[in-house]
Amino acid sequence: MCEKWRNLVFPRKTVQVNHTHQPRTNSRHGFSLLELVLVLAIIATMAAIAAPRYAASAVRYRADLAARRIVADLALAQSTAKANSSSRRVKFFVNSDQYRLFDLQPLDGDSSYYNINLSERPYEADITSVDFGTDDQIIFDGWGVPDSGGTVVLTVGSEQRTVVVDGETGKATIQ
Repeated sequence: MCEKWRNLVFPRKTVQVNHTHQPRTNSRHGFSLLELVLVLAIIATMAAIAAPRYAASAVRYRADLAARRIVADLALAQSTAKANSSSRRVKFFVNSDQYRLFDLQPLDGDSSYYNINLSERPYEADITSVDFGTDDQIIFDGWGVPDSGGTVVLTVGSEQRTVVVDGETGKATIQ
């Protein structure tokens, strides 16, 4: 009987569920023109800030790459002179932004001499000056000792790198 009294005092409410789906008439699909313009303005501002920084970093990268290439090739000439106990010569051509390692096979095997053109990609560098005492070449003897020390100055855009060759050890460094 308890159950009966409880139902009288606290009647159960029945809930009717409407299972039909009515689409909302004020729902939005997509973006407004103002939202698109704002996003494009933000992207354009970020690109305007990033573009000069990217260009400057690309110039620095090419200058470093060209200088490291010269250092590596000078070390190659020195080590092959030691290994073969015969002299190796590296000559720089300032007017054409090239240098040549004589008596060495090129790494790509395409030509009969080892010639590097720094004005081409990926370096796009200019050889500004070469000073090995009285000439524009360095010769490593059979012990890997250079005939003189000197410098090679490279320019890429506004960046400049100087490769210095120690006259006693033949070690090349970038300044």
